Amino acid sequence: MAEKKEVKIGGAKEMKPTTRRKPMAKGPAKAAAKPTAKVSEKTAAKPAEKGTAKPKSGSRTKSKARPKASLKVIALGGLDEIGKNMTVLEYGNDIIIIDCGLAFPEDDMLGIDLVIPDISYLAKNIDKIRGIVLTHGHEDHIGALPYVLKQLNVPVFGTLLTLGLLENKLREHKMLEKVRRHTVVPGEKVKLGQMMVEFIHTNHSIADAVALAIHTPVGVVVHTGDFKVDYTPIDGEIIDLQRFAELGKQGVLLLMSDSTNAERKGFTMSEKTVGKVFEKIFEDTPKNRIMVATFSSNIHRIQQIINAAYMYGRKVAIIGRSMVNAVKTASELDYLWVPPRTLIDINEIRNYRDEQLVIITTGSQGETMSALSRIASNEHKQVSVKPDDKIIISASAIPGNEKNVFRVVNELLKKGADVVYGDIEDIHVSGHARQEELKLMLALTTPKFFMPVHGEFMHLSCHRDLAISMGMDKKDIFVMKLGDVLEVNQKEAKVTGTVPTGQVMVDGLGVGDVGNIVLRDRKHLSEDGLIVVVASMDRSSGTLIAGPDIISRGFVYVREAENLMDEARHVVQDALLRCEEKNVTSWNDIKGIIKDTLKGYIWQKTKRSPMILPIIMDI
Repeated sequence: MAEKKEVKIGGAKEMKPTTRRKPMAKGPAKAAAKPTAKVSEKTAAKPAEKGTAKPKSGSRTKSKARPKASLKVIALGGLDEIGKNMTVLEYGNDIIIIDCGLAFPEDDMLGIDLVIPDISYLAKNIDKIRGIVLTHGHEDHIGALPYVLKQLNVPVFGTLLTLGLLENKLREHKMLEKVRRHTVVPGEKVKLGQMMVEFIHTNHSIADAVALAIHTPVGVVVHTGDFKVDYTPIDGEIIDLQRFAELGKQGVLLLMSDSTNAERKGFTMSEKTVGKVFEKIFEDTPKNRIMVATFSSNIHRIQQIINAAYMYGRKVAIIGRSMVNAVKTASELDYLWVPPRTLIDINEIRNYRDEQLVIITTGSQGETMSALSRIASNEHKQVSVKPDDKIIISASAIPGNEKNVFRVVNELLKKGADVVYGDIEDIHVSGHARQEELKLMLALTTPKFFMPVHGEFMHLSCHRDLAISMGMDKKDIFVMKLGDVLEVNQKEAKVTGTVPTGQVMVDGLGVGDVGNIVLRDRKHLSEDGLIVVVASMDRSSGTLIAGPDIISRGFVYVREAENLMDEARHVVQDALLRCEEKNVTSWNDIKGIIKDTLKGYIWQKTKRSPMILPIIMDI
């Protein structure tokens, strides 16, 4: 078992392993011995009572045991959607939170940067929260933490790489010293109130992923996190199927399992197959520069790119802030092995010939401000596309990002690059289990109740059908909605109510200050434009002093629609004169009359409905 030492971080003591992982060599590494499971109380449980009350004289010493309370399971994110994963387990006066992720905005969320879960239920029960436990370091599982921890400053538990990636975010938000972080290793158990959380090693598209076995007074709950079964992982550490089987024999009350690939038949291919494709592409591209875009968190994919570059004598340059941070963190923690004199600064690429270079970049999803998008649009300072550059997009498009990816691919092709993307080559494998792996998880854990998680409704319902095909009773399977409260005990499971939930939108520095009304106005402005009407009036008499002037933005080009704008001005002027005749002096009433009158005229003439904003100045 790895020796441990006390490390003080942000005012809290943390147990960190002093040993580091073995560097990833090109060949399959021998699987590291798993640490013996150890129980450690990282947060204080409720204080014990000072003494036991003695029974009164003559009273019975035997009494019936109180029935155990039910365990409440509440999803605040990750159901009927992709991303924003967050699940709450509540027993008595104890709450633990599993993951705290973000989602990217949909097309109609104009100007929104990120979407995070609504934590109003947790804010009301903050005294019950014993900690946040993390399954892995992807954005959809840790991305909301910097925002949530500002309201819920509770301990956070995760593996070494997961917390390393989180620390980058906390540093940006200037919260690193304020957040209590506790490093765990697979096999370790952490007591949080009346619940014990056990961390189980799994495989995913990011290193150091874990599943959770939550030991509660009513039974064991298994949460798989995002997982796949990879028998030849890059780091040599196979998912701990033995532990899942042991839990199944002991009895699993509830299984919550990843549903992202529940519609796909068969098994997910091993990450190692991508490395062989990279090697072939590098071999077939001896004279051209190679660029590879992938997820910055996919350390195993980055490792294989570096391995192929080293094999063919190429230097590697990293661009994109998140990619630079991820490579730096993974290298420092020994999750990424970079051969000596292989990595160079992006400013040094001018010193090497094209056949000596590999550039690893962000932008596999076509994000507007990513490095690859800026390269495609000739806006990157250090890198520009050359004819015959080999550009590999080693990722599948997240639903909703397809247009952005195709836009970038088209720009690169127009500049003469040879772009490898999609199904052209096997340059990407999923990090999520397919049907046969999901069946295996169900077979090993044999849960009494089952709750599919992580996916849209079609994924959840397909996962439900898989469980039914394996003999589970439909009434024991719960396809939940966000905010539903599932109460579970040894006898039954049922939905007993709901809690407030929804989407909190992040726009710049604003968190939650943009809602549906603001989005509706933005949509209105984007589709129909804006007309501003400015008039000067005497408040006491309602007399028009000057104007009205009409300003158009995004509606019509004024110089080409002078007649329309002049007529609109006369229509507003006539409306104001009628207000004066009728002795209408309320500013709100006058503004309403202006809007209604001008709206009807504009619709009659153009069949458009621009936003109309009257401004009345008191003279």
